[in-house]
Amino acid sequence: MSELTEAVKEKARRLGFDLAGIVHPGPSDHLSRYKAWLAKGYHAEMGYLSRPDALEKRADPRVLMRGIRSAVVVGLNYYPGDHDEHEESQGKVARYAWGVDYHDVLLDGLGRMAAWLEDHLGRDVIYRPYVDFGPLMERALAQRAGLGWFGKNTNLIHPDIGSYFFLGELLLDVPLAADDPFRGGRCGTCTACLDACPTGALVAPGALDARRCISYLTIEHRGGIPEAMRPLLEDWVFGCDICQEVCPWNQRFASLADPSVFHPSRPVLDLIDVMGLDEDGFRARFRETPLWRAGRGGLLRNAAVTLGNLGAPAGVAALEAAADDQDPLVREHARWALRRIRVG
Repeated sequence: MSELTEAVKEKARRLGFDLAGIVHPGPSDHLSRYKAWLAKGYHAEMGYLSRPDALEKRADPRVLMRGIRSAVVVGLNYYPGDHDEHEESQGKVARYAWGVDYHDVLLDGLGRMAAWLEDHLGRDVIYRPYVDFGPLMERALAQRAGLGWFGKNTNLIHPDIGSYFFLGELLLDVPLAADDPFRGGRCGTCTACLDACPTGALVAPGALDARRCISYLTIEHRGGIPEAMRPLLEDWVFGCDICQEVCPWNQRFASLADPSVFHPSRPVLDLIDVMGLDEDGFRARFRETPLWRAGRGGLLRNAAVTLGNLGAPAGVAALEAAADDQDPLVREHARWALRRIRVG
């Protein structure tokens, strides 16, 4: 078993993954903490996180996949570098979304790993890949597989590469030797992430209230952004990296990812250009990227708020046109931004 396990990890490295660990299926010791988080309403409008059937699966991967014997957990560095200075009509994009859709990249790698394993074993393998979807406690599995600890900003942090990495999982009917879990944490007395969050979303070490999180508000949230929160979004048009940027582990150990993997090219968005996109234009521009998640209405909503925060006179014409958009979400936020620019 140990020889096969090492061969699987070596294959993961050859496929380009930066981290790889093995975990045995079983009840999650993170479930009680997760339920307490849900009970406080910190999951905001993400109702899929609290569905009873999904909770049962999150509690134990053996419910998610019958016959599971082990899970390979991989990490893939995506750090593309820092934001450069940008113009007043541009908004920042979270680093994970600078390139192509990470789901496709990781799923391709996990699929290749499963195919290699079938060839290696000379039999069909029952497997299920996961990348940020499905009722699976990814960070908890990764911690149990030795890939890092839960930081005070809730991200998984690895001592060698920081937290700028994606997670992927391959559930298998193949028995492999489990790694030791990552014990304890290494944040110490540092509270840089809590202190830096402009919206106070990090309500306690390791506790995130999504209702106040810029990433949630600009990506997952489908309605209007609360007016009191809008100025706090500053110049973030999609996602946010602040709690990662200030983390000493990233400042010391984050290294540039291979640019040929995600093809990063989108550190900022031209907000005036975004405000002019119709549905076809949005689809053509963002269909194969993480920004697709926000939808046209969500992205134009965000762009309007950012233009208002920047007080960009150059954006007035685009906002005036958007004030009559067919989408009421876009109209309302464009009119708010116009008022903010004219008053400011």
